[in-house]
Amino acid sequence: MRATLETLAAAALVGIAQGALRLVGLAGLLALSTPLSAAPWTVVTSVYAHGSIGHLLANGLVLLLVGPLVERRTTRLRFHAFVVTTGALAGIAQVTLGGLFGPPTAVLGLSGAVFALGGYLLAGNVVSATLFDRLRLSARAQFALFGLAAVVLTATTAAPGVALIAHATGAFCGLVAGRTGLLDA
Repeated sequence: MRATLETLAAAALVGIAQGALRLVGLAGLLALSTPLSAAPWTVVTSVYAHGSIGHLLANGLVLLLVGPLVERRTTRLRFHAFVVTTGALAGIAQVTLGGLFGPPTAVLGLSGAVFALGGYLLAGNVVSATLFDRLRLSARAQFALFGLAAVVLTATTAAPGVALIAHATGAFCGLVAGRTGLLDA
């Protein structure tokens, strides 16, 4: 549970930094927004930054549920790299593709990474592996199935202001990573 708690601690520290930045009028300094090149550090900081304490608590609770289960299968370094990478990819997808469906918005939070961790557990377990081996689906069919599963998982969190593209991207990345055993040590 060490890497999960370290991830939560990083999010809490970034939250403290956000509070300090808010006091001096720089609240958005850690959020990922377009154009991406304007503040490249936000690709990472936005993963740990959150819009509110409630947002952090919601992501933290789900992280506490799925994080330790993934941790048992991998190293601390791989766990942290997976969280940062999938969270960053989810954020980039949200700010890049989200602008196609409405005004561009900034993105914050661990939810893309949390969806990736959940997807990893869903596709990277013995039951799923046995099922996929018996079904003998082509790689293309599995890819399509993961895309559909990501959309269905994302639909469960649909609400105004929720970064749905980030959630779907995270879930998809996690499902693919779980099927390939990317994190297995």
